[in-house]
Amino acid sequence: MKILRGLYSSDTRPVALTIGNFDGVHLGHQALLNELRVVAQARGLQTAVVIFEPHPREFFTPQQAPTRLTSLREKLELFAALGIDRVHVCWFNAKFAQMAALDFINVLHEKLFARFVLIGDDFRFGSGRGGDFALMEKIGVQHGFTVQAVHSVKQDDVRVSSTAVRAALAAGQMRTAQRYLGRHYSISGRVVHGDGMGKKIGFPTANIQLKHNRPPLSGICVVQVHAEGLGVLQGVASLGVRPTVKHDGKPVLEVHLFEFGQQIYGKHLRVEFLQKLRDEEKYPDVATLTRQIALDVEHAKKWFEQHD
Repeated sequence: MKILRGLYSSDTRPVALTIGNFDGVHLGHQALLNELRVVAQARGLQTAVVIFEPHPREFFTPQQAPTRLTSLREKLELFAALGIDRVHVCWFNAKFAQMAALDFINVLHEKLFARFVLIGDDFRFGSGRGGDFALMEKIGVQHGFTVQAVHSVKQDDVRVSSTAVRAALAAGQMRTAQRYLGRHYSISGRVVHGDGMGKKIGFPTANIQLKHNRPPLSGICVVQVHAEGLGVLQGVASLGVRPTVKHDGKPVLEVHLFEFGQQIYGKHLRVEFLQKLRDEEKYPDVATLTRQIALDVEHAKKWFEQHD
């Protein structure tokens, strides 16, 4: 899969193209991308996806923007697994936000060689959100490319969306989130040095670098960890602000791996969240926290025994 910066390509082969943020790459996104691939194959086209980084709402209203389900790297890995040929990552800044809707459509046609465009019928684009499906379809007729609307995917009579996934995770409903995503919710990142607190109290942790400061999930969770060269490891994770030992309120992801003592600093791990055990709590002292961590480890191990 090719990863390109911006709305240009030296590859002049025509494409079947879709546009969006694709946060989470959930079942609705997967159905769209599969449909795109089927159309592309039938018409002899390449598949292309246009995404925005950061999310436009993060640019315009960062404090009100939704939490991220996937980092850019995670999103690109999922696109590659779904067989997409190329992804255009457009940096959403003031200049990009000012692009007129007609100019955006012309770029898709003239610079990316779009011959088929698959978008939601409620998709808005261009300066002031002035472009919509009807405009894209109208210009498509003029320029000779086809525009088609995406159909929603439902689970349990709920439209699968990034918003629905976030709501499930915020409520600790891991199975519901899994049904919407088609996989376990996960966070990927490199192992970085922490403050060593876990090791001091007998529960060493791998500290995973978070790309965004507002994860959609918090609390103590049963996890399994995928690490290159190490296979799949079992553990318990804390995702939150560690109120007993810290006061800055910055979220961190710490994973205690069972019966594991190797040095893994710098390794890239993928942490899959299987079950939420409890919310974070502030304890009166470290001794009380240590006793609770021991209980969390015990409960997580029992969970694995019951779900072997």
